[in-house]
Amino acid sequence: MKVRQESYGLTKKGEEATLYTIDNGKGMRVSFTNYGANIVSLEAPDAHGNMADLVLGYDKLAGYEDNGPGFGSFIGRHANRIGGAKFELNGVTYELEKNDGNNNLHGGFIGYNKFIYDTELYQEEEITSIEFTRLSPHMEQGFPGNLNISIKYSITLDNQLIIEYHAVSDQDTIINLTNHSYFNLAGHNSGSVLDHKLWIKANAFTPTTDDLIPTGEIRDVTGTPMDFRNFKPIGQDIDADYEPLHQGGGYDHNYVLDIIPGEIDKVAELIDEKSGRRMEVFTDKPGMQLYTANMLDPVEHCKGGVPYGRRSGVCFETQYYPNSCNIPTFPSCVLRAGEHYNYTTVYKFSN
Repeated sequence: MKVRQESYGLTKKGEEATLYTIDNGKGMRVSFTNYGANIVSLEAPDAHGNMADLVLGYDKLAGYEDNGPGFGSFIGRHANRIGGAKFELNGVTYELEKNDGNNNLHGGFIGYNKFIYDTELYQEEEITSIEFTRLSPHMEQGFPGNLNISIKYSITLDNQLIIEYHAVSDQDTIINLTNHSYFNLAGHNSGSVLDHKLWIKANAFTPTTDDLIPTGEIRDVTGTPMDFRNFKPIGQDIDADYEPLHQGGGYDHNYVLDIIPGEIDKVAELIDEKSGRRMEVFTDKPGMQLYTANMLDPVEHCKGGVPYGRRSGVCFETQYYPNSCNIPTFPSCVLRAGEHYNYTTVYKFSN
């Protein structure tokens, strides 16, 4: 495999950012930056060998410094929403930033996608990895504990992107790391993903209040527009007269994955029949937020000058359930001091 390293410019603070590109020589090429540990591009062939970049994003570093939609982003300390922007741990109430109405979203105004990371490259015969590491200090974003975090991206010869999350805290804390890439298997500049066909291994989802905070209910998807247990186009039911879809403006919901805890399993598959590309998602996390870019206004200054519009990408954010820190019946996102947070998510591409 080939690895290319080049300058990605200076941040507004004057920090040097670097762009790393891994080419597996088998038709997959992925670029990352140490600014935010973000995925910048992901190229893969279609059924005829034609290459396209399959993730939404920006050409220049400045785009990632703003990046309201979170294109390609490493998300933490806590992905998704925390109701009321607060939680209680060990009898102490922690107040967080209210950056989503009255709630906390993706950690706060300055997420993990807005820092420079230390970088290590690991090259083997059949896999090449890039690992980004950083210390998130005690009370950063309002969360307790000095948290040593690492995110390792690995590219394999069979066109897999493997994401391994690892963290250790010196105090009890909460943690929920994910990646927020927007995928479009027809190419980042090809418009709507509503004709992509999707399958999700989930018998239930977590309904929410109007501001998208889970109520604590686990609802069966049977007979609802939320059911993706058989392949169907994303757009088939997205505008159905169903309260959760009205609340999210489309799909913006956590699915309760039907997997064995602790085991990495296939949980979703996305197909673009026109290009022949498909993407399989594997994880050992208990939930996955399906987000169909419902809130994307036309975003300017994107790759190649293409303005991204509503529903021009789809996210598969593997995670703990949203607001699990405030709902005792949900799988817990509490990380005890000295314990290891280890999770893996895999995106596998084929045609």
